Amino acid sequence: TDAGPHRVPRRDRYRFQLRPHNPDHKTPGAKDLVYLESSPGFCEKNPRLGIPGTHGRACNDTSIGVDGCDLMCCGRGYRTETMLVVERCN
Repeated sequence: TDAGPHRVPRRDRYRFQLRPHNPDHKTPGAKDLVYLESSPGFCEKNPRLGIPGTHGRACNDTSIGVDGCDLMCCGRGYRTETMLVVERCN
């Protein structure tokens, strides 16, 4: 008789347990990094955790990346500035 615990095949072990928080996202795969706890917010300053916050930082209003104003300003809105940069070219 087998006295040990029942082993689930490695590829099926977490198949039905892990589900994305947002149903529009795909279910995590075998090579995806999965976080069990939420990350701390980065919008507001939190000295205890070493988070400087995003108030007053420059952002790129044409970027959809982490430097983009939509993400970096956390829905607070932002002010745009037009700058004229003169550079010496060879």
